[in-house]
Amino acid sequence: MDNNFKMVAKTLFGFEDILANELTQLGAMDVEKGIRNVSFVGDKGFMYKANLGIRTAIKILKPIKSFRVVREDDLYNNVKSIPWEDYLKSSGSLAVDATVHNSVFTHSKYTALKAKDAIVDRFRDQSGERPNVDLRFPDLKINVHIDRQRCTISLDTSGESLHKRGYKTATNIAPINEVLAAGLIMMSGWDGQCDFMDPMCGSGTILAEAAMIACNIPPSLMRKEFAFERWNDWDVELFETIEESLLKKTRDFHHRILGYDKSPSAVRKAQENIKNAHLQEFITIKHEDFFKTQKAGSDKLHMVFNPPYGERLENLNIEEFYGNIGSTLKHGYPNTNAWLVTSNLDALKHIGLRPSRKIKVFNAKLEARFVKYEMYEGSRKAKNESV
Repeated sequence: MDNNFKMVAKTLFGFEDILANELTQLGAMDVEKGIRNVSFVGDKGFMYKANLGIRTAIKILKPIKSFRVVREDDLYNNVKSIPWEDYLKSSGSLAVDATVHNSVFTHSKYTALKAKDAIVDRFRDQSGERPNVDLRFPDLKINVHIDRQRCTISLDTSGESLHKRGYKTATNIAPINEVLAAGLIMMSGWDGQCDFMDPMCGSGTILAEAAMIACNIPPSLMRKEFAFERWNDWDVELFETIEESLLKKTRDFHHRILGYDKSPSAVRKAQENIKNAHLQEFITIKHEDFFKTQKAGSDKLHMVFNPPYGERLENLNIEEFYGNIGSTLKHGYPNTNAWLVTSNLDALKHIGLRPSRKIKVFNAKLEARFVKYEMYEGSRKAKNESV
């Protein structure tokens, strides 16, 4: 009997290739890229593995029915026909969320309400009992996706967004999302084979994700719960077997990961988060102003950082601040590949260096650029002449 089924991993814009590659390496079948999502096939054990081990997924959904919607009744009748009693007890709880791109259903909350009514009415008709709605800790979380005239009903296997890894308790203003941080580090090509640095580390997210990538530590190991743990077919022994198999694939890391921040409170928060993640043996965080530092030693350095923006830049002169980034890299950090992400596209002009790569990404809803500056030992001209 074939126990495989289709799943959909949701991600951020621009991360589809990385996510597809992650899923393939983990052992997924029939991997297909979409827009902000990648579909794949696997069994229940792989569903557990994907939630535990994928760095660039926000959610893993399990589609259970797809149908055409032309009028409101199409949604209600099709949702009501699904055997919800296979997934949920009448005494249990549920939550429904919806995303809609359709002329009939234009409001996501109304769409979710209609789907919830259909599910509840099926239970009431069958047993006289109905499940309760619990938006915070439901036994079953259901996703309704309507794109034009196609509606897909899915079970949310993850629960809370997978960017909530479980290690971050202390944050600063506008902390970077963990999925975004991991995706950018992977996009930058860092493979754990040299030293790594975040010179403006904030609450330490980039540092933590870099360490987990270097050591091949599953990103969601510290999460308190996944949605599938409340399902009728939850298999704790299988989950623990999958967890153990992923842990056996961790690897040694023989380089340094260093974080700077000029705010003492940010340094304390970052250190707390790194300790929560049990990564302090790999990461050193110092109270330093990056603009007053220079690289120690001549070994290759890989740098990824998210300079302050928005509220964090209120008291700063943007032109001067980004100019200082450029001059610090140029004069203090030879033999460094420096990547930074910013949603202030004008500010990049003030860095005064020519990027070798420029990639469009989104930081929350803000369009951003992820740019690479290659700092050579000596001048670029000398580098080229020596080749």
